[in-house]
Amino acid sequence: MKYTEEHEWLLPEDDLIVVGITAYAAEQLGDVVFVELPEVGTEVTKDEEIVVIESVKAASDILAPLDGEIVEVNEALADNPGLVNEDPTGDAWFFKMRPSDLSPMDDYMDEAAYKDFIG
Repeated sequence: MKYTEEHEWLLPEDDLIVVGITAYAAEQLGDVVFVELPEVGTEVTKDEEIVVIESVKAASDILAPLDGEIVEVNEALADNPGLVNEDPTGDAWFFKMRPSDLSPMDDYMDEAAYKDFIG
């Protein structure tokens, strides 16, 4: 698993990348009340805003970590956005994407580096 400075986690799964937010990010947001996910089939560009999260404290965006195509979204979040607070690094993944290039993954932090980052 890799981590971004925007508190996203990226999990390689075959030729896909699963994307969610870290427990730290979920804690900072507070109770999540709404999640707007991208459409399956959407082509995204790295750093493009593609998910909107609204909580009782604030609204936040998730940025595309890589260039590629959204191939699956977590429909469970539409019915239960609070899942982000309950299981941010498990059942509350946001989307799966097929990246056009995996090499930028090398630029992201591993778990130890992320823990130092949020330190």
